[in-house]
Amino acid sequence: MQWETVIGLEIHAQLATKSKIFSGASTAFGAEPNTQACAVDLGLPGVLPVLNEAVVRLAVRFGLAIGAEISRRSIFARKNYFYPDLPKGYQISQFELPIVGKGELTIPLEDGSEKAVGVTRAHLEEDAGKSLHEDFQGMTGIDLNRAGTPLLEIVSEPDMRSAREAVAYARKIHQLVRYIGICDGNMQEGSFRVDANVSVRPCGQAAYGTRTELKNINSFRFIERAINFEVARQIDILDSGGEIVQETRLYDADKDETRSMRSKEEANDYRYFPDPDLLPLELDEDFIEEIRAAMPELPGEKAARFCAEFGLAQADAAAVSGQRELAEFFEVAAGVCGDGRLASNWVRGELLGALNKAGLDITASPVSAAAFGGLLQRIADDTISGKIAKQVFEAMWRGEGDADAIIEAKGLKQITDSGAIAGIVDAVLAKNTAQVENYRNADPAKQPKMLGFFVGQVMKASKGKANPKQVNELLREKLSG
Repeated sequence: MQWETVIGLEIHAQLATKSKIFSGASTAFGAEPNTQACAVDLGLPGVLPVLNEAVVRLAVRFGLAIGAEISRRSIFARKNYFYPDLPKGYQISQFELPIVGKGELTIPLEDGSEKAVGVTRAHLEEDAGKSLHEDFQGMTGIDLNRAGTPLLEIVSEPDMRSAREAVAYARKIHQLVRYIGICDGNMQEGSFRVDANVSVRPCGQAAYGTRTELKNINSFRFIERAINFEVARQIDILDSGGEIVQETRLYDADKDETRSMRSKEEANDYRYFPDPDLLPLELDEDFIEEIRAAMPELPGEKAARFCAEFGLAQADAAAVSGQRELAEFFEVAAGVCGDGRLASNWVRGELLGALNKAGLDITASPVSAAAFGGLLQRIADDTISGKIAKQVFEAMWRGEGDADAIIEAKGLKQITDSGAIAGIVDAVLAKNTAQVENYRNADPAKQPKMLGFFVGQVMKASKGKANPKQVNELLREKLSG
């Protein structure tokens, strides 16, 4: 039997606020265990939650970014369950009336086409604490620092049909929440966590199969591997005549397998009811429009502008606009050098190559955007060749100064005097008479490739300083005589 995979994702994005969703406790990462959980987070008697307005603003910003419905009235509910890391015995979340309703996100597919994935809802909730199983000699430690940390849970429609589509969707959400500044997207620190709901059904069947939920996957690579394993596991069970059990499963990256954690709860198991300590959240049009007016330029909008403003191809524009900080770097560099295509090529090539090699993010680049643009300006005005520019960039990376200072100190200015270049060309041709004769007798279709030999000899003789364009022109002229 042929099977179709059905996938929906639940993404938990930690909102970038300094304090928690219902208290003034810090959300900073890395504090000593249980030093950032206040009385409100712990639900101690006599305390009341107070909603942090900043989390509302960030949630609305996300809704606007995906063209979703923004609820003018939403309600916080208590989601009841009993885990050691949930100090109150319930989680404050949103159930029937979330702050963000239906929206849509377009993802790229491998064949170059695009696909729309529906977003069912995005709701605000508080995070639980964290259970720690290492270094406790068979016992479990509880760190409640995360308790009360603000989350936006983004729930997709079951529109994805492969693990790669799911990864493309998760990456798009990750890009978006970082672009609009609502989440730092740090998966290692738990700021961006993905749960995958996975099922299979016979091809052509309308009804969905029984789903399992894969919890808290913390890398895009593991999302793909976990889903692929789970799909294969379910198909194997069904092909053998078995039935899928609705359950929550954990992905073990070391063994590359999923394993059962617990039976999957339904909504009624959580006994949702409106939180009596929190009034309904009501938003007016002025509040929403104020947030809309402050929205940053979105990735697709920025890429379209780069195409129009700098003449970039769509693929190049998408590459340099994919990360907000990278897009800002590119735009500054392009503005300084006056050549968007040159800036795009160098940003995607030399700059990202150096950053990847050093394990650095664009925000930690030793070469600033303005200084990088200054280097490219010297290529554009023929002060140096592209080859010499690579040497200059390496020196800039080492902190030896800006492009102009390095070019001057090392004597790297390009030779553009046509008389001087002609002299070097004549000397090279005189030393290579046999190659000159072969070139002149060769099939014209082969001559461009043969010309490379002479160009290389001239550049070597000039120590890389001769203007390559002038070298090519002079060689063609003299070899045709």
